[in-house]
Amino acid sequence: MDSRLTELEVKITYAEDQIDELNRTVFRQQQQIDALVAAVESLRQHLQTAHPAEARNLRDDIPPHY
Repeated sequence: MDSRLTELEVKITYAEDQIDELNRTVFRQQQQIDALVAAVESLRQHLQTAHPAEARNLRDDIPPHY
């Protein structure tokens, strides 16, 4: 009985360590996602100020081989 209890305690400790590591990984990934979203928004705004909305001709989008 005592060895089974010790084994369960070891497994719980290992599982807690795994959960903590996963939480840190998720936190870092969310920070990266937030930074990428901010960068995309900044680029979008930069493009809008550099090239305001212009009337576009659909023929301009046709590939040159047509």
